[in-house]
Amino acid sequence: MDVGVFIPINNNGWLISEHSPQYMPSFELNRQIVQKAEAYGLDFALSMIKLHGFGGKTGFWDHGLESFTLMAGLASVTSKIRLYASTAVLTLPPAIVARMAVTIDSISGGRFGVNIVSGWHSSEYSQMGLWPGEDYFGHRYDYSTEYVQIMRELWAEGESDFKGRFFQMDRCKLSPRPAAPIKVVSAGQSGRGMEFSAQHADYNFCLGLGMNEPAKAAPIAARMQAAAARTGRDVGSYMLFMIIAEPTDEAAWAKWDHYVAGTDQAALEWLGLKTGEDKKAEAGSTADAMVRGSSPVNLNIGTFVGSYATVARLMDEAADIPGVKGLMLTFDDFVEGLDKFGRQIQPLMRSRAHLLQAA
Repeated sequence: MDVGVFIPINNNGWLISEHSPQYMPSFELNRQIVQKAEAYGLDFALSMIKLHGFGGKTGFWDHGLESFTLMAGLASVTSKIRLYASTAVLTLPPAIVARMAVTIDSISGGRFGVNIVSGWHSSEYSQMGLWPGEDYFGHRYDYSTEYVQIMRELWAEGESDFKGRFFQMDRCKLSPRPAAPIKVVSAGQSGRGMEFSAQHADYNFCLGLGMNEPAKAAPIAARMQAAAARTGRDVGSYMLFMIIAEPTDEAAWAKWDHYVAGTDQAALEWLGLKTGEDKKAEAGSTADAMVRGSSPVNLNIGTFVGSYATVARLMDEAADIPGVKGLMLTFDDFVEGLDKFGRQIQPLMRSRAHLLQAA
């Protein structure tokens, strides 16, 4: 099972709380995090792309770096860990992203992949005059399908003459091409999102659910397995979980309760307003899950709270879920959290025993 880290490219990570660590994003912070992840044997790091925050007292996600340029810098200071950057498909043409990906793949020595973000937060794009209107909610995955087809044609053939509903290429050229296929990932929770991943991605990122309930992820992974089976492709799930770990269960839960007590309600209200704009969203879609679960303070990411032994056990339980090929982690404090994971939790995990054997 792979384990990766969802790096904090925007301020304050994934906790919408006045009581959680408050920090700005920077290359230096993310360099420390990804180099630690690599040193502890983690398999990948992914950076999202968010272009408009939620405000509130914490200014949640109001400050953010750009994904491809960040990952290019991180590619130059790492040697083994896989790196994924995110493209907001409404902001960059696929031929340009294909060329950017080849460039970073060259910097990294073949460790780079692209995460497709179809977009649901209209303010990210309307602020730049790029929002195509509410009809986009209904065809965004069709748009992303053409986008990925063009990139794959360019990477494989060095040329694309694609003619579709949204894009028309005129013998578009790309050279050099990547030495090996560049991985494409996506994050679909809805049925249509999973259908897209099953057809066009190598992995699908999904939200874990619940508090210390890894089994709640099983139906999501099963839906992804079923979608992949219909295409005859091998596309597994990478489940997203937040870790709040301390030496004892009591200390970890006290920290979690402190974060919840400081919830930035104004930021959450803004999030709810934006997710409500998509009138065609399926129940269980990413936007829906982020606001309607049990722990909106961390965007309803599945959360493991407890002692190092408790978290290790819960992660092994998640790893045993059929269709789960990896776990992607966030932390309240990423630098400290990665040290706890690498030194205290990972050595207790049955699913990561191969690292100890290799060492």
